[in-house]
Amino acid sequence: MTLTLDDANRVIRGAMAKAKEFDIKISVAVCDGGGRPVAFQRMDNALWASAYGSQGKAIASAAFARPSGVLTERADHPTFRGIVAAEGGHMILGQGGVPIMRAGVVVGGCGVGGGTGQQDEDCAQAGANQL
Repeated sequence: MTLTLDDANRVIRGAMAKAKEFDIKISVAVCDGGGRPVAFQRMDNALWASAYGSQGKAIASAAFARPSGVLTERADHPTFRGIVAAEGGHMILGQGGVPIMRAGVVVGGCGVGGGTGQQDEDCAQAGANQL
C-alpha cells in the first residue's frame, strides 16, 4: 500500500481546515511509511520553525506507528536517542504527529507545527481522517 500525492494533499487540506477552526497558522508535513517527504505546506504567517517541527513529527509517527506525543516520555531513553541519531536526527518525539494507516498498515505520517501540542495533534488527526 502506498500514499499518493493526491492522498497527501487531502491530508494537508484537512489539517489546515482544522487549523482555521482554531484560528492558528500551521505547517503541515506528510511523509510516506519510510519517512520520506510526500507533501508540505506552510500557511501564510506561520512560524518558520513550524516547518521543521511538522516534518520531524511526521517522520516519528510513521517510524513508530503511533502519535508522536506518546513517545515524548521515552525520548531520553538510550534506545530512542540511538534510533533518532541513526536516522539522522530528523525525528521529533513531541506531540503533533499521527501515523497514517490503511488496513492496519502504516503508509505515512502527518505532522503539524504552529499551535499547542494538542492543537497540532488535533490538526494532524483531522488531516489523517480525510483518507
